[in-house]
Amino acid sequence: MSEELVFHLPDILRNWPWPRRINPFYEECKKESEEWCEAFKAFSPKAQAAFNLCNFNLLASLAYPVLNKEGCRIACDMMNLFFVIDEHSDVAHNGSVRRQMDCVMDALRNPQKPRPEGEWIGGEVTRSFWLNVIRTATPNIQKRFIDAFQLYTDSVVQQAIDRDVQYIRDIDSYMAVRRDASGVKPSLTIIAVHLNLPDEVMEHPVIKQLTTLCVDMVMIANDLFSYNVEQSYGHGGHNFITAVMHQLDLDLHAALQWVSDFYDDLIAKFLGLWNSIPVYGGPLDFEVRTYTEGLGNWVRANTQWSFETKRYFGMQGMVILKTRKVVLLPQQPGIGL
Repeated sequence: MSEELVFHLPDILRNWPWPRRINPFYEECKKESEEWCEAFKAFSPKAQAAFNLCNFNLLASLAYPVLNKEGCRIACDMMNLFFVIDEHSDVAHNGSVRRQMDCVMDALRNPQKPRPEGEWIGGEVTRSFWLNVIRTATPNIQKRFIDAFQLYTDSVVQQAIDRDVQYIRDIDSYMAVRRDASGVKPSLTIIAVHLNLPDEVMEHPVIKQLTTLCVDMVMIANDLFSYNVEQSYGHGGHNFITAVMHQLDLDLHAALQWVSDFYDDLIAKFLGLWNSIPVYGGPLDFEVRTYTEGLGNWVRANTQWSFETKRYFGMQGMVILKTRKVVLLPQQPGIGL
């Protein structure tokens, strides 16, 4: 094996205090959500089998370890919905992606309305997901989720536009788009799916900063772990690693070290803010702590799942978690839906 074909993943969470946790309803909700998702026939049988190997239900159950069964099922369905959207939009031109995202948002805002015959299947997946969410989610969470999902869908379209013209953004503009396109913002609202956190708490400067830092850490980690697969299928242009390499004129090894140092700074800022979390007195403090602990847990969950899933590293994920050594994949054509 030629040494130049091997790169080393930085151990970005070597000092992260949140351990791996998993929701006790994982197995039950995994089975239900898989059956729910497969019933829409959003993929060819081959692609569905590959989709199932990714185990997005595991990501949901790691990311929300303290939610009750209804919450865990919502989280599993949401992750499957995200990746239905992701897999379809990744192989479509921006005009088609815009129509797909319009279907999604219309289904969220009008879940009681049947979807038009012949429409892209993502609209009906979204409608079914949201009908289940609104059974138990608090009203303020419903609003926050829809607002965050609008940002997400708009950024997915922008990502498609960039991809169509092979545009590589600089670091700052890439992060601005990717913060929304990653889907982390609506995902974080689900931490509080059954809570009543008021707007003044969510708008508190410390809570907002912690949330943004969590979004950035999850987004960068996802780009770090998905880079190898994405570059092999020709999708590496819209990735934080590529933006760093392009703007700073670095090779892959140097870019990974730069990203590791940048990530260390994000962690230091997050942990530095931890003692400044606002205290309100009474039951609200429990809800604030539930949300902020959920942010810390999400960072761990995303990284842990990235190695436990077969999406990025195949059967070698747990080995790579220990060795950090990754073989750079050759360029190859993508897998069709």
